[in-house]
Amino acid sequence: MVINTNVAALTSANNLDQSTNALNESLSRLSSGSKIVNASDDPAGLSESMQLTEQIGETNASNSIVSNALSFSQTQDGYLQQVSSALNQMATLATEAQDPTKSATDLGNYTAEYNALGTYISSVTTQKFNNVDLFSSTALSVPTGGGSTFSMTGVDLTTDMTGVTATGDLSTATKASAALTAVNTAITNLATDRGTVGANEETLQYTGNELGVLSTNLAAANSNITDVDVATESTNYAKEQILVQSGTAMLAQANQNPQSILKLLQ
Repeated sequence: MVINTNVAALTSANNLDQSTNALNESLSRLSSGSKIVNASDDPAGLSESMQLTEQIGETNASNSIVSNALSFSQTQDGYLQQVSSALNQMATLATEAQDPTKSATDLGNYTAEYNALGTYISSVTTQKFNNVDLFSSTALSVPTGGGSTFSMTGVDLTTDMTGVTATGDLSTATKASAALTAVNTAITNLATDRGTVGANEETLQYTGNELGVLSTNLAAANSNITDVDVATESTNYAKEQILVQSGTAMLAQANQNPQSILKLLQ
């Protein structure tokens, strides 16, 4: 038996230190909700989690951009619907103006309304969305995540509506017929434009849905790496707590053992 070196106490102290560290780590995981509190907990998992977190951020940002682009397209279509109504009324006016029973006053009224609608259509061609031209032949490049982009086809409404935005004249049947031809051409062009916008909207909607699902799956993958299993960790915490308590008791007992040597010296 020796006095200078209490091996039992040193061993107990070392075990107690390990149990205390494990208990503190378990407590940190439970309080933070994360399995990776320090980089040393899971270096490989931390690296993968950081990459997933970056991809989630990029995906969510792309989804936001796609949503803005969809709003842009929906705003375009809203204006085009109104232009369609205006063109239908202009076609009606141009047709009625060819009625030989209409007086000059009637024809003058038709012409005034026809030109007012043309002025409205002309104003639509210059509308903006967040200071970006709604109607332009230039395609918009929309990031869709992962380095990919969607080229949103532009709509050149100014060119397509040229025949109806100029000052019209329904004062004679011949002029009214020419105006009707211009309106019909504009309606045909508008149908193409709305088809283009509709195709853009459809693509953006599918892309937005895809990005939403991707973001959810990435978050689930990241959760598997970083999120703590509370049930499992609570069990582990209880175990480490018992080890700390028993280790403390055993260290106290080990420190008392050398006292028995004093009896040999009496």
